[in-house]
Amino acid sequence: MTRILVIGGGIAGTATALALHKAGFDVAVHEAHRDTAEDIGAFLTLASNGMRALAQLDASDVVTALGFPLRSMRLLDDRGGETAHVPLGEADDPLLRYRCLRRGELNAALQAETLRRGIGLSHGARLVSVENGPDEVTARFADGSAATGDLLIGADGLNSTVRRSIAPGTEPVHAGQSVFYGYTRGTPAAEGTGHITMVRGSSTAFGYAVSPDGETYWFARVGGDAIPAGELAHPAPSAWRERLVGMLRRDATPTADIVAASTDDLMATNATEIPLGTPWRSGRTLIIGDAAHAASPATGQGASMALEDAVVLAKSLRDTPDPDSGLSLYEACRRPRVEYNITASGAISRGTRTASRPGGAPAPQRPGDDMLAQQLDWNLDLRTVVSPATRTG
Repeated sequence: MTRILVIGGGIAGTATALALHKAGFDVAVHEAHRDTAEDIGAFLTLASNGMRALAQLDASDVVTALGFPLRSMRLLDDRGGETAHVPLGEADDPLLRYRCLRRGELNAALQAETLRRGIGLSHGARLVSVENGPDEVTARFADGSAATGDLLIGADGLNSTVRRSIAPGTEPVHAGQSVFYGYTRGTPAAEGTGHITMVRGSSTAFGYAVSPDGETYWFARVGGDAIPAGELAHPAPSAWRERLVGMLRRDATPTADIVAASTDDLMATNATEIPLGTPWRSGRTLIIGDAAHAASPATGQGASMALEDAVVLAKSLRDTPDPDSGLSLYEACRRPRVEYNITASGAISRGTRTASRPGGAPAPQRPGDDMLAQQLDWNLDLRTVVSPATRTG
């Protein structure tokens, strides 16, 4: 049986472990943090494509027990007028509805499910190096321990150690915005739950959703230079709140009042992205999720793309005769989709038509959506649903 090491116990890593285990592989997860997750304060939305991937992993119940569903999206202009109210994704299917939930809760739930299924998960295992051999790959950790497998999957996030072993010198770049997340007890006037409201302000892009118990989850994307690392390391929630309120008061929308009434459970991050064309593979090593294709959060697809990665990777390895063919099939299936998302999301963050691309390379074209459901369908051989150009093995 092929033994696979997964480095990183976040959303991408735990979902990948669940998928590989379901496909019959021997898998173990090694997580650097000593608790369940980082970024405990942030929240996210899982789109219908991410929920579809979870369903293929038999993990829908794990996630639908958390957060709350979103059936539709409202759009407001900078005067507070509603310009549109449209359904979100596959709103009529309870398993595929968008879902709003805290990142830390999702991560903890997926880790718990990983353990429940008997998959090895170790904490405090901080990777320091990867050694690729002709027949195996070895991960070495800061505590002096090591683990050996047939393949190693790097799901270790934006500042991936595994990526540095594959593509030295490739680092995330600023995507033109900073993002603030917060929570406010109480709801805006006449606001209900079950939808997300997006506000196109004069100086910020703002979104908020109200939970069934009346807590408003909100984010604000602000253009400009990156927040200095020192400021992120030593958060100043009151200063951030004051700055945001000042900007939001320029518009006649509910946003300034929402932020002004928020708690100190407020966090900030910089929108970043991995350059297009970054190598994903070297020998018996592959990177996935944010380690490979982090994008600005403007499209809200980061977690959903990671969940897609998990299913497609497991199917690629399951449905091909050898690991090299499997990794080739995976990359052929995933790169067009995720690099389109990097480009589209970066363009939104920068307020331009296209995101930056190395060497003047042409923008990736949007892949057809009709193939995704088939690629994610656990019961279909992946080789039968990809285009001839991507077939391998």
